[in-house]
Amino acid sequence: MSEGGKTNDRKQRSKSERRLPAALYLVATPIGNAGDITLRALEVLALADAVFAEDTRVTAKLLAIHRLNRSLHSYREQNAREAETAILRHLEQGRAVALVSDAGTPLVSDPGSSLVASVVERGFAVIPIPGPSAALAALTVSGLSTGRFFFAGFLPARPTERRRAIRELEKVPATLVLFEAPGRAADALADLAALLGPRPACVARELTKLHEEIARGSLADLAAQFATRGHIKGEIAIVVAAGEVDTARASVATMDARLHSELKREDGA
Repeated sequence: MSEGGKTNDRKQRSKSERRLPAALYLVATPIGNAGDITLRALEVLALADAVFAEDTRVTAKLLAIHRLNRSLHSYREQNAREAETAILRHLEQGRAVALVSDAGTPLVSDPGSSLVASVVERGFAVIPIPGPSAALAALTVSGLSTGRFFFAGFLPARPTERRRAIRELEKVPATLVLFEAPGRAADALADLAALLGPRPACVARELTKLHEEIARGSLADLAAQFATRGHIKGEIAIVVAAGEVDTARASVATMDARLHSELKREDGA
């Protein structure tokens, strides 16, 4: 056998001898640019005994770019119960299972929370393979405070429910990070501007992709800008500055609560 043949044989044998410990691996994948995947993520996807994907077609394209040929299993909201049973069976048999979403970190506005809870309940390990996240990418480029933030996911599609959700976020003392569908972005920005006032904000669209766009301004300015643009494409994240806290009102409320507590304690004494 030639020296080159021996080298290839050793590489194949080395790869086949490597095994991942039995666990559920939550593997973050790129949110747009395929080059953003980590070396560790590629290794886990190459060595896992089974890979479950939200959309097998999307993940197959990503794996093909990185020259990984894997058989993929579907795990999505519509078949979550059946897929969960299959994943638990793999883990019971001592196998390593990788879970990926279409883009970004699994479970963040994607299915999988009940799966992880079931895996933990049965005593199996869950291992994060961190990487890209649209929420964090949008937050860090927004120019707004990153010290404390609240991720609210997607706003409701129905106008009445969306406005109710925004009112619930009004008092959150942190930078808000939201996801929005492109067809609803203009309406969402209009409602945010109407209900939250002139807060600084940022709209991040198509992050890491060819037509990446970062728009900054007040909520009113951004609402007016997107209202005139018609149909837009791509994934959208909206970042909104925290509202100003009325410290005087907060202090009075705190004093009232303490006074009420003391009076109840005296009545019970």
